[in-house]
Amino acid sequence: MIDDGSENLFEGFWPFMKRFLTLFLPLWVFLICYSAGLHILISAILAGLSVSTVAIFEKYQLKQENDSTTAGNKVIK
Repeated sequence: MIDDGSENLFEGFWPFMKRFLTLFLPLWVFLICYSAGLHILISAILAGLSVSTVAIFEKYQLKQENDSTTAGNKVIK
């Protein structure tokens, strides 16, 4: 089995958070934008764009974690 390392983010709580955020973040963004008075189409577009922020955040955190673990392993080859 291939280990991608995302299970270790936030002390193992990330897989649950990722599923929760993927489901509810667009709904929250839509409701906030709609209640702020934005047009319904603009609210829907912003809600759809918010889904990708979960994946971008995960990629950023994995890169930071990988860089911190390999910081002492720099060797000239």
